[in-house]
Amino acid sequence: MQVLKFGGTSVGKPERMHQVAQLITKDNEPKIVVLSALSGTTNALVAIGESLAKSDKDEAKAKIEALRAHYYTFIQDLLKKEELRAEAKAIIDEHFEFLLITLKISFNEALNRDILAQGELMSTKLFTLYLEEIGVDAKLLPALEFMRTNEEHEPDLDLISEKLTALLEKEKGPSIFITQGYICKNFKGEIDNLQRGGSDYTASLVGAAIQATEIQIWTDIDGMHNNDPRVVDKTFPIAELSFDEAAELAYFGAKILHPASIWPAQKMGITVRLLNTMEPEAKGTVISTATTSDDVKALAAKDGITAIKIKSTRMLLAYGFLRKIFEIFEKYRTPIDMITTSEVAVSVTIDDATYLTKIVAELEKFGTVEVDRNQTIICVVGNFVAERKGVVNNIFEALTSVPIRMISYGGSRHNISLLTDRSYKEEALQKLNTHLFDL
Repeated sequence: MQVLKFGGTSVGKPERMHQVAQLITKDNEPKIVVLSALSGTTNALVAIGESLAKSDKDEAKAKIEALRAHYYTFIQDLLKKEELRAEAKAIIDEHFEFLLITLKISFNEALNRDILAQGELMSTKLFTLYLEEIGVDAKLLPALEFMRTNEEHEPDLDLISEKLTALLEKEKGPSIFITQGYICKNFKGEIDNLQRGGSDYTASLVGAAIQATEIQIWTDIDGMHNNDPRVVDKTFPIAELSFDEAAELAYFGAKILHPASIWPAQKMGITVRLLNTMEPEAKGTVISTATTSDDVKALAAKDGITAIKIKSTRMLLAYGFLRKIFEIFEKYRTPIDMITTSEVAVSVTIDDATYLTKIVAELEKFGTVEVDRNQTIICVVGNFVAERKGVVNNIFEALTSVPIRMISYGGSRHNISLLTDRSYKEEALQKLNTHLFDL
């Protein structure tokens, strides 16, 4: 059985949904199809929640009705049969009646998660109705019946597998199942979600849970590119990546793939294919366990980075010093991206500055602390075997005019990371693109 995920732009217009239906029915392979909300819906639901949070119910109601009008127009173009249009309208009205009820009750975070879940619930129901109209035997498989997270807010893969397998065993008829990306239930049984980009995560978790033959991530770009096409003029899709390479690129800024979506597929050794809904014949990118060539594969950039340097003469030969530093970041649940050390100083980078003031206050007990905000990590990804000469030299030849704040090399054979000020990001990516790929 295959798992196919389609993002918001892939189902954001009626004609796109029609195209998705063609893609999933072109062969007889059994499939679980994971859908995101229609493009723009999640943003609209976030905005509704923001209005409710500030108790502006008139503004929230106006946003709710504007979104409902969009869905009314959508179903007119999606479906042809009047009885199915009427059924679709009833579905839409049910969900929007819930949204209107939120105007009358006290707003809290649990309610906000309920609001955010409405997009995927509506898109999957509408798509299943369209499949019914064109005569495709498909079954809606509610994600809230099997997708679970634990007390650490991490997916419980064993429980997901147990519940999903039991649901599938009950359904002997259809070979196509439709389910929601992004949404889940937490360990308390409350509606929750896998955060932004979570539909990729859902697809990978579902694929791992059923040990799928392949996971396909369909989006609006023809695979993972060697550089950011929004910043760099000349880029190209990468034919093959290892799981480790893809994970580095996703974490350090490649928008096509959610960073967390690699590990479930990697754990089970399931091939992931990145494909383009708008150009379904394009080869895309294949991510697998296979070892790829010893070359630079791609570049990615991660903005919003804060660099922190702790300088202390007491650090010299001090047993346990680094442990004490890391415990502060652990205390405030703040991951570290990069780290470099010298005899008297340690520099780290973080991408979440929520607790920066408190972190700095505690670090100052150990020495002088310097903070640089608005930094960018440039990540060079490939299969960098230790014996290969000149890799770092080639990178620095390209960046002679770009000041480098930190460099991390050796922690992974798949990643060389450079830290620079955000103002140099475009120049760095363009020059590396030209120098490393002859573009």
